Amino acid sequence: MKNSLLMLALLFVSSFAFSQKPAAKTETVVIMTSAECDECKERIEGALNYTKGVKFAELDVPSRKLTVKFKNDVISLAEIKKQISALGYNADEVLADPVAFEKLPACCKPGGMEHIQHD
Repeated sequence: MKNSLLMLALLFVSSFAFSQKPAAKTETVVIMTSAECDECKERIEGALNYTKGVKFAELDVPSRKLTVKFKNDVISLAEIKKQISALGYNADEVLADPVAFEKLPACCKPGGMEHIQHD
């Protein structure tokens, strides 16, 4: 009887241990974008900071580098890049969606800030 109870207890404990999901990992990545101005910063950060799984997104406009901290069990890096593309911006190797790019204001397109300053 004791052996049966011991075996049952061990079985329960081992099945519980294997059923636990691994802890969610938070990753931080830097993505090179095609952002040009503060309007781009607001658009990209605004979209990503309200995305499930994204903990933090901040764009450094002069360098065009976007730092994103996210939970990789909720959203993938590929999904984040796809979302940036859908906003009209390049995200590393993922090119901007052409339709979304055309809808961007002139200041958000490559060289846009230079054209505005000269007009």
